[in-house]
Amino acid sequence: MLRSVEPIQLVNRLKQLDAIGVRHVEIAWSPLPAWSEQCAELKQRFPSLNLGAASVRQVEALEAAAVAGLTYAVSPVLDPGLLQLACQLGITLVPGVLSPSEVYRAQTLGCGLVKLFPASSLGPAYWPRLRAPLGDLPFCIAAGGLAPTDVLAWLSSGVDAVALGGTLDYGGTFDHDKAWQSLRELVLALGDAALPLLPEQVISQH
Repeated sequence: MLRSVEPIQLVNRLKQLDAIGVRHVEIAWSPLPAWSEQCAELKQRFPSLNLGAASVRQVEALEAAAVAGLTYAVSPVLDPGLLQLACQLGITLVPGVLSPSEVYRAQTLGCGLVKLFPASSLGPAYWPRLRAPLGDLPFCIAAGGLAPTDVLAWLSSGVDAVALGGTLDYGGTFDHDKAWQSLRELVLALGDAALPLLPEQVISQH
């Protein structure tokens, strides 16, 4: 998930992601009046990237994503009201879940796609343990505090995708150059099996 007060300032990072084969990138929503306009401009400048909105918790954030022409949004929380509004706006909203109760609630609300957040606090073994008590689980994107070097272990554990955020952020606490090199190597290794950066910078085996 890329974050900037002004989305237009993300041009260089989007160029980098585009160059190594990334196709889905989230941009964190902010109350900046020009947020929708700048995201719409980025969509035009990077037609090969499927841009979505991140950190969506408010109605205004979801509406801003629709105005920008984005087709999906990701939230750190499970909010039935936002899910209903997203359906009305024609946007796919990926809710954040953590506990078994939240996963079950997402299932009853018809969510076929969820974001396990913060995944780094749970460990790769957490998600498969929910399968026995909860049955068929929704498509799961593990997100929050994960690095490129974590991706394969999480995919092997049974999640469907892994999202990367702070590891690719210039302002993050990680070794930026090393993280980007690891991402390049990972995309190359996964080849056609990768869908890098579906919500929040996702690398998927689907």
